[in-house]
Amino acid sequence: MSTFHVIDGTVAQDVITSAPSEILEIVRDTYLQHSRGATVNPDSYFLRFPDNPGARIIALPAHLGGEAPVSGLKWIASYPENVRQNLPRASAALLLNDAETGYPFACLEASLISAARTAASAALAVETLAPDEAPRTVLFVGAGIIGRTVSDFLAARGLNVRECLVHDHVDAYAEKFAAYTADNHGWQARAVSEIDAALATADLVVLATTAPEPWLADGQTLMPDQLILNLSLRDIHPTVMVKCHNILDDIDHCLKARTSPHLTETEYGTRDFIDGTLADVLRGTVALDRDRPTVFSPFGLGVLDLAVGCHIYRTALDTGRATEIPHFFPELTRW
Repeated sequence: MSTFHVIDGTVAQDVITSAPSEILEIVRDTYLQHSRGATVNPDSYFLRFPDNPGARIIALPAHLGGEAPVSGLKWIASYPENVRQNLPRASAALLLNDAETGYPFACLEASLISAARTAASAALAVETLAPDEAPRTVLFVGAGIIGRTVSDFLAARGLNVRECLVHDHVDAYAEKFAAYTADNHGWQARAVSEIDAALATADLVVLATTAPEPWLADGQTLMPDQLILNLSLRDIHPTVMVKCHNILDDIDHCLKARTSPHLTETEYGTRDFIDGTLADVLRGTVALDRDRPTVFSPFGLGVLDLAVGCHIYRTALDTGRATEIPHFFPELTRW
């Protein structure tokens, strides 16, 4: 509590890439802990701008209980126009607080943490909801850091990929993403411009776009046993959602902020289209048939950022890669 450390993005990246399976297990355990009520995960808070409606900064406060309780806050900015300047859309910082005193003890670069916990939850969903070992055709819609990190986690977990298809509204981004997966994962990969044909052939669809409104509608063909990772949350039209099995990370959190599940609830006035949460499937209390597509919609829980961030903090501290800020607290006695 008397010291304060900063962990930069290069350290976070090294910890994440060195052991992605460890990150996945942390995410699995945190989902189960959250489902038992051993966490505090309030609503996210959105800072929006009237003169820039596409941009937002989101605060995700959270608390993890258990043997090593900790609190914290992720502060993540999403500025879609950044991509026009060849900048990543998202930037973030994570603050960790001592659970006993409330004092902050670390600040971490968190855009990579955010991408890693999203990718880990995506890979966990694939293993939980579509455990078939047969080779898959994987379609990535959106060629940004989230999609790239998901590909890293899927490859690290040994996903059997027959073909990787990449679609992006900027052809050059799709081509670079396809080249990345070919070079780094050995996948047979190519960019595709026709999204409808790709949707009709992919076993696994990863939606990682910046779309503000649904575009995946009834006219597009989906397959009965298809798994769709709805990571960007706003791509799928309600008329499609109600025809699919739907698994969420947290029902109350997902049903807000004009996500596809939220729009579906609003359109149909019911939550009956929701089968349950990923934790329900992990615990065996919910089982799905393969009679229709399955959509996994993770709103993105702050407790996941907190759990992954604490792992990175402890690893950085143990390996001497956390930068201490002397005298961050000017006084540590009341009088």
